[in-house]
Amino acid sequence: MRALLTTFSWQELLHHPWRNAAAVVAVMLGVALAFAVHLINASALAEFSSAVSAVNGQPDLELRARQGALPDELLERVASHPSVAVASPVLELATTVLAAGGARVPVKLVGVDALTVASVSPALMPRTTTGGNSSRQRFDLFAPDAVFLNPAARQALLAGGDAPASLRVQSGLALRTVRVAGTVNAPGMPLLVMDVAAAQALMARPGQLSRIDLRLEPGTQADTLLASLQLPARVIAQRPDQAGERVSNLSRAYRVNLTVLALVALFTGAFLVFSVLSLSVARRQQQLALLGVLGLSAPERLRLVLAESALLGLLGSALGVAVGTALAALALRVLGGDLGGGFFAGVAPSLQWSTGAALLYGGLGVAAALAGGWWPARATARMAPALALKGLGGAGAARPLHPGWAISLMVLAAALAWAPPVAGIPLAAYVSVGLLLVGGIAALPLAVGALLNLLAPWVARHALPMLAVERSRRLRETAAVATSGVVASLALSVALTVMVASFRDSVTQWLDGVLPAPLYVRAGSSMGEGNTLPHDFVQAVARVPGVARVEPLRATQLQLTASLPPVTLLARPLAMGSSGLDGQSLPLVGNPLAPPVTPGEAPGKVVTVYVSEAMQDLHGAVPGGWLPDLGLAFPEAPAGTRFFVAGVWRDYARQHGSVVLDRGDFVRLSGDDRVNDLALYLTDSADEDAVRERVRQLAESLGAQELVEFASAGQIRAISLGIFDRSFAVTYWLQAVAIGIGLFGVAASFSAQVLARRREFGLLAHLGLTRRQILGVVALEGLAWTVLGALAGLALGLGVSLVLVHVVNPQSFHWTMDLALPWARLLALCAAVVVAGTATAWLAGRAAANRDAVQAVKEDW
Repeated sequence: MRALLTTFSWQELLHHPWRNAAAVVAVMLGVALAFAVHLINASALAEFSSAVSAVNGQPDLELRARQGALPDELLERVASHPSVAVASPVLELATTVLAAGGARVPVKLVGVDALTVASVSPALMPRTTTGGNSSRQRFDLFAPDAVFLNPAARQALLAGGDAPASLRVQSGLALRTVRVAGTVNAPGMPLLVMDVAAAQALMARPGQLSRIDLRLEPGTQADTLLASLQLPARVIAQRPDQAGERVSNLSRAYRVNLTVLALVALFTGAFLVFSVLSLSVARRQQQLALLGVLGLSAPERLRLVLAESALLGLLGSALGVAVGTALAALALRVLGGDLGGGFFAGVAPSLQWSTGAALLYGGLGVAAALAGGWWPARATARMAPALALKGLGGAGAARPLHPGWAISLMVLAAALAWAPPVAGIPLAAYVSVGLLLVGGIAALPLAVGALLNLLAPWVARHALPMLAVERSRRLRETAAVATSGVVASLALSVALTVMVASFRDSVTQWLDGVLPAPLYVRAGSSMGEGNTLPHDFVQAVARVPGVARVEPLRATQLQLTASLPPVTLLARPLAMGSSGLDGQSLPLVGNPLAPPVTPGEAPGKVVTVYVSEAMQDLHGAVPGGWLPDLGLAFPEAPAGTRFFVAGVWRDYARQHGSVVLDRGDFVRLSGDDRVNDLALYLTDSADEDAVRERVRQLAESLGAQELVEFASAGQIRAISLGIFDRSFAVTYWLQAVAIGIGLFGVAASFSAQVLARRREFGLLAHLGLTRRQILGVVALEGLAWTVLGALAGLALGLGVSLVLVHVVNPQSFHWTMDLALPWARLLALCAAVVVAGTATAWLAGRAAANRDAVQAVKEDW
């Protein structure tokens, strides 16, 4: 076999290097994209986990508040327990630092206790700058104005990163000056570390902690300790490794979907290998037949063609792994590890190369090439060598699947689409898409025969169209094989187009619902527990001329379950009508429900909330039900307070889930009246720019002009849709690659058919057809085949898009969308495929028309 490969097969490669190179490039692209996506995500996840492990240290247990902050009093109680060796307090707040030139740099301020942090989180232990008064430097660990920067913060804030400097840190709408007293070794995003008491004073968080890290005495069981501590219900205990697990679980669906999307090129690459080998087998038909006459058996001919396809796949996979590594390294350097998902923002990972992953994705490339070479190999094994040697037998086209199998595959695909996800991944839906494509392509002969039977009477009186239609109708398996690449690539392109259009249309409608006000004001760029707007500023903005009313928004994190990411609790004014239902324009899925009325129940005991779709999937919150875990976030709430789920709303910004309740209820239950954002509703005669200037002057009077950010609803919408378009730009490139591969497959298939039909064209020339008429027959066949392929690809793509829109996205990201069919784009895509396919067939037919007709017919004698 090796001798045949090095002589017989090698000569074919030398004679047609570009055609074989196209198949290698197709495999290379699929492997490179999939392997690059894997390396980028794996590197980002490893870097994130390493940073979390370094910053959080290695405590045995972490105590956090389900919502808000822990009280300082809990630290003394926990630290005095005999089973606790070390209790280290930590305060973490997101804020902004004004760097040189006035640029805002988002940072995380971390307050620690220098006396205990070294035994739990050594990477957060401050190190003072060398030189100077050593006694003063030791006291810098507790100084109220001293901060210590990690390498990322020094690179972002200090020019050159050498000398200590003063920094201005944002606290609410005020700027507080601190001095850089040293460094910490913590990796990851920019960190400012200082004494925990100083951080509380700096950020106006007296008596508040984000978490307490515990190192237990040897032999102490965590469950036993928690039982003896009898912690309040609002306190949740977590293992330190659960933070990395939560982010890994949260980003897993995103990573899997990106990988599957990248494998689309590999899927279409298998069709290109099929087309190239089909053409190669057709060109070498008599040579292969001679080998058969000389003793090469049918199984050996099968293995020879499969070995050729494996070599193409091996070469493409090797190049794909190399190109994928280079792409991943470039993307990590230029874009970081985010890839548009937002899970690893601020992480600058180094490349984590994996031999196992390289072998896996390289094996997928070889498998795709073998799959593409299977049908030509079977055709070679099935041919009759004696007849093929005389030019009287074809390559023996492989038998298509029985129509019953094709229908069974499509029925099975429809059944799998209803299956639930596996570990949060829609594996059954992916299998459903694959079976739908395979079954649809296998059913092409049925569809081709049915449509051509309808078309045949219309062309019976026109010679050239009749020749094209009748041959395609009587050799419908050949037509189906020739158009299979176009059908597969067009179906995937249609499905991606519909999915992206549906998602974009739904996001646009969602933005219209969640941005009802024309103007928004925020304290800097931080949300959550970092910077908030002062109460006096909020009241002053409400009195600004041109402002009709102000709606404040409070966003805070809520940890319902230790194993899942925190959800976002949104407190905003909800206009209540006489029925008690929400009159706010939340993008609800369905109609809101009225809370049940219990006779004798005190007013305010039933609190109406609205949950996002992710809350349904991850936390089991259903409309008409109750959310008892939400009460754990409000320990000061009156006894018997219940939270009624009145409806479900779409939230495309928070994949992990969100809960919306009226701000009045939130302030009443928590006592927290802080504000993150202001939505400004203007009077009819107000000018937006004038109102913006008045609010800016108000902030300037407070000394915080540069700390207030403005955004109109139109600006937010444009920025959001711009980010969306950039995130999905790769899909358009993949569509172009898929269509190009499909058209190349049509060209290769037509070239193979032309070679097999050269005597037929010679006979037509003897019967009086001119060269132009022969080309017309070939072009009409190409037109008929590509029209049928376009129709089949369009129908199949719409079926795949239903699975993507209604199954894959809800199961992966826990949100739904409305199906949108951009008919103009879809029809333009089909028309472009038909025109390109017809032109490709015409160009392939020129080779046949250029042959000497007399010589072609003479070969039959």
